[in-house]
Amino acid sequence: MAIRTIRVMGDEILEKKCREIKEVTPRIQELIDDMFDTMYDANGVGLAAPQVGILKRVVVIDTDGTGYVLINPEIIETDGSQTGQEGCLSLPGKYGIVTRPNYVKVRAYDENMEPFELEGEGLLARAICHECEHLEGVMYVEHIEGELMDVETDIEE
Repeated sequence: MAIRTIRVMGDEILEKKCREIKEVTPRIQELIDDMFDTMYDANGVGLAAPQVGILKRVVVIDTDGTGYVLINPEIIETDGSQTGQEGCLSLPGKYGIVTRPNYVKVRAYDENMEPFELEGEGLLARAICHECEHLEGVMYVEHIEGELMDVETDIEE
């Protein structure tokens, strides 16, 4: 397992649509493991394959200590709305206000290519929407309300 370089906004790969995964090969499994390592190392809650330079339809998410792998995810249901701060590992130090569904149901495949559905509310719903959009070449900045803002850091002396 390894920490991969996270591509940043402006990198053309982040604007491209990803290809479907037909089978989980050892290389895909290594990608998934590396994506979790990279996401945790960067203190993120989600990461999509194009963010590490791979145009494959896979995302990893962990908003509460439970890691999810979504292969070829497809959002099949949404409800409600939530408006809040959203950031992205591909745009470090910035955030914007984005409105997303408060409830999301996604259909995907797990690491064994077994189909499953995942339902999420709040932060999990936001993360599912955010990461699935990466697979379509869309970044959250296309949805921000107002301006992109700098994350303020607290420095203790």
